[in-house]
Amino acid sequence: MIEQANFKIPINRQCELFGISRSGFYYQSKGISPYNLQLMKLIDEQYLRTPFYGADKMTVWLRLHGHKVNVKRIRRLMRIIGVEAVYPKRNLSLANKEHRKYPYLLRNIVIDRPDQVWCTDITYIRLMHGFVYLTAIMDWHSRYVLSWELSNTLDAGFCLTALEKALKLSRPDILNTDQGVQFTSDDFIKTTINAGIKISMDGRGRAFDNIFIERLWRSLKYEEIYLKNYETVKEAKANISAYFHFYNTERLHQSLNYKTPAEIYFKRNDLKNIKIFRQANEMVHLNLPILLS
Repeated sequence: MIEQANFKIPINRQCELFGISRSGFYYQSKGISPYNLQLMKLIDEQYLRTPFYGADKMTVWLRLHGHKVNVKRIRRLMRIIGVEAVYPKRNLSLANKEHRKYPYLLRNIVIDRPDQVWCTDITYIRLMHGFVYLTAIMDWHSRYVLSWELSNTLDAGFCLTALEKALKLSRPDILNTDQGVQFTSDDFIKTTINAGIKISMDGRGRAFDNIFIERLWRSLKYEEIYLKNYETVKEAKANISAYFHFYNTERLHQSLNYKTPAEIYFKRNDLKNIKIFRQANEMVHLNLPILLS
């Protein structure tokens, strides 16, 4: 909104009117260095192998592999990509009073049908020259990925968009999330409650409360992302879309008795109907509306 070509109002006066400093107007962020991006890729890969590694152990592991880094740097990079060690933690921070936390509802219950429980989470997706964040909504019983969204920031908007898209297909009895600010935001909570959905949240520091979507991230990264180096967000979006289509309609799951998530979610097992639902699944991930009878 600053008009550099405006000769009637000087730059410093425009900055003053907008409440920013002149140095802040001219400042250009250098972004994340290529070396830090490399470290983030290594941390992400190692975290999937050893999710119990915190910043201290991750720093030691990187040093053993020839990287002269300190724990402060690694802790900051782990915070950027959104990973932390899985172990019981002391309550060192107070919850935001404006963001209500909900209890975990899935303990000791049998989940035996589609749309009984959905789950959602966020993960980091690396690019050759940067990174983005991915969120997905998945049916717990069938492992069917109902919707997903990419974002270059960790605001709540892309999580809400994914939820709204999933709700166009169906709605669950319970939605399970972690306690991240994206899922405790007023808009996300309001949309969930207005849809008549009960909210369940993982215990703090208990990543395995949402185990099935953690397995989804592991499959996505080992079977797709780590095999390729995406140049752009557009390329990442196209390839992730293709993978989720494969995951839903072609990838056989041992835990599902070697059926696909689409077969279990839509409760159709004959080849004719499987073909129909594969087409429906493709339309969902192309963000096109579909009607299912």
